Amino acid sequence: MEMLGLVVGSIISSMAEYCDYHRGTDEHVKNLKRRWEVLESRKEDLESRLEAELRRGKKQKKEVELWLGEVHKIKDEINIEQVPARWKFLSRMRMGECASKKTKVVEDLLIQASNFTDSLVVDLPESIGEMIPASTLVGESTTQRTMEEIRVCLLDDNDVRKIGVYGMGGIGKTTVMKQIHNLLLKETEIFDKVIWVTVSKEFDLIKLQSDIASKLNIDLSKFDDVITRATKLNAELEYTKRYVLILDDMWEAFALEEVGIPEPTPANGCKLVLTTRNLSVCVGMSCKSIKMELLSKEEARKLFLDKLGHDVFNAPNLKAIAEEVLEKCAQLPLAIVTTAASFKCLTDDFEWRDALEELRTSVKGFNNKEQQVLETLKFSYDRLEGERLKQCLLHCALHPEDFEIGKQELIEHLIDEGIIKRRNSRQAEFDRGYSMLKKLENACLLENGIYKYSSEKFVKMHDLVRDMVLWVASPQFKVEGHLGLEDFSDEGKWGEDLVKASLMYNNISRIPPNASPMCPKLSTLLLQGITEVPDGLEMLVNLRYLDLNAEKLKIMPSEILPKLSRLQYLAVSSESELITVESRGDPWRKGDLQVTKFKWESRKEKDASAQVAPHTFSRLKGIHIDTCGKLKKLLTPGLLLQLHNMEHIDVGGCEQLEEIIEEEEEEKEEEGMDTTKITLPRLKKLTLQWLPELKSICSSSKVISCDSLEKILIYRCPKLKRFPLSLPLLNGQLSPPPSLKHITAKKEWWESLEWDCQDTKNVLQPFFSEESMKNVSTCLIYLLWTHQSVCCLRTFSP
Repeated sequence: MEMLGLVVGSIISSMAEYCDYHRGTDEHVKNLKRRWEVLESRKEDLESRLEAELRRGKKQKKEVELWLGEVHKIKDEINIEQVPARWKFLSRMRMGECASKKTKVVEDLLIQASNFTDSLVVDLPESIGEMIPASTLVGESTTQRTMEEIRVCLLDDNDVRKIGVYGMGGIGKTTVMKQIHNLLLKETEIFDKVIWVTVSKEFDLIKLQSDIASKLNIDLSKFDDVITRATKLNAELEYTKRYVLILDDMWEAFALEEVGIPEPTPANGCKLVLTTRNLSVCVGMSCKSIKMELLSKEEARKLFLDKLGHDVFNAPNLKAIAEEVLEKCAQLPLAIVTTAASFKCLTDDFEWRDALEELRTSVKGFNNKEQQVLETLKFSYDRLEGERLKQCLLHCALHPEDFEIGKQELIEHLIDEGIIKRRNSRQAEFDRGYSMLKKLENACLLENGIYKYSSEKFVKMHDLVRDMVLWVASPQFKVEGHLGLEDFSDEGKWGEDLVKASLMYNNISRIPPNASPMCPKLSTLLLQGITEVPDGLEMLVNLRYLDLNAEKLKIMPSEILPKLSRLQYLAVSSESELITVESRGDPWRKGDLQVTKFKWESRKEKDASAQVAPHTFSRLKGIHIDTCGKLKKLLTPGLLLQLHNMEHIDVGGCEQLEEIIEEEEEEKEEEGMDTTKITLPRLKKLTLQWLPELKSICSSSKVISCDSLEKILIYRCPKLKRFPLSLPLLNGQLSPPPSLKHITAKKEWWESLEWDCQDTKNVLQPFFSEESMKNVSTCLIYLLWTHQSVCCLRTFSP
């Protein structure tokens, strides 16, 4: 009986509690809302404080991290909907109970927040630098002697503040200094910071300042004046105090104060190390000079065998040949490595004799050691398999010295330049590109690496290899690191045989009128990193490949493109707030890089027929547009008339695109012309993806005739309800385009289409497939990510 009373009492107590939840639901919910608003305000205040303190290079406390996590968690759990009516007893009861309990959790979090009166962050352990990947040292005794001399000057000799390491190109200066850099990272009692900057051949004061500043996590980009930049940099370096500044690959002396580098003294504890090919640079910088010596004959022999992979010196029929080959390498590590790579695949003695004869011919008559080394490297170049592999290396040399060239972008360029032949699939083309780069890496003519903050791979050229390649390619290739206008008027630099030129990251604002007549064969021009399109560009009428991948490009004058009638590839990328493509002012904007109209017309111009100059895009074979968020209409009637060579149209991720082919306002009828039909005779592939506002491919009164069409892919175009494909007649019956292979789309979309003629659908139905649609989404997301700031017109030449 007593037990029954306890049970009944418990039930009554629970019922009373739940009745309270039911009656007080409105009050519980209001209270939760009030307390949550207080908690959310407290969270925002803490996050503002935290953001300010994290900017100083600190790390948030663990308890703060956990508290913010709990706040985000409770936010997701609080779901305060409209309070149920009183007659919905169970629903009100559950909401009242939930609101009451969540209010207690919110109150606990508010109490915890009141304890965050001190700092929300803790200091990070100080890092004096990051390890640099470094190749293995060669030449134990010779290299170790040099390393030890540098180490003593840096760590033990307080009187030496500036050190210059000099020696011929390819001798191993950079490799040694990378080892020294990594060794210094352990000397935290002596130095507070170790800074590595590559200077390169063409000295650029602004770039050097920016590179040093980036290692100190300061931004100088808002300062244009060199003196102001130097002042800011000097102040930061003075504050950093005990640092070692390593300047790799210097070619000329400069005054430290011009850059903003304080003079190293015992008082500030700083030291400066530079590497250079020229002793005069060490002298000009008032450095203690340390010479990098050539390998000893024994060290050269060991390195040659290591890279060759087998001991040819013990083979009676090869020993004498191998000895002479090694002698031609002049005890220089780079020459030994590249030459060994060329001989590595040779097995028979006649192959060795033949290759040695080539090498003898290359270096014959050269007493200058550096020239002899260039000839030795040229031997490795000459031994490459086929012209396409050589062209690949030549294309790499168009990039600036020490430039890290992304493999994916490089292969894209090689395909567009025709260096990589067109294949059945993009994957096959990329496989060919990666294979070519691997061969050049194996030949030790390219080095590979991985970008620091991504998984993307890159290649780069040793500066001596690059010198050799440009020397071989001259006068067909021209690459300039830091140009002034006077360089354009130098007929020795801009000759009639020039085929490819690179002016990447220069400050050229115009191309003088006399440049074009001197370069009638110029077909490729790379202008990445200039801030405006040079005047006179339109006179380079033979250009086929133009890369304007310029971060600060603001103006694309209207008169240029119509005159580049042979242009096959145009790439434009920018992070500027506004790019004006036409003088009328139709823009491409930052981020989603938008083309509002494809019209090339003058500002004072009213005649619609003059919108596009004849033959401007007559050679264009492909249009590829990604993530142009403001683009509403893709092709104008005037532009369409020129696209008779068009083979590929690929459009994706354009959120506001409504129409592929713009409807002409007043169409002029000519006798015998079918104005209802748009003809694209060579179009092979049409891809339209992720176009949520696309309503039509062309106007409702027109159809498109594409008798060469092979593939159609339509995905995520929900408002597109008409597919205006005109089919050819065969024996009086509708028939599919002769080359058509398949149509890929979602079945629901295909079934919802409105057809001008039901027979059209019946004819096309056998080619329709929903297969592989599951891969389209992933593929497009990848495209949007990799091309989010790039819009290019590109040829797909066979």
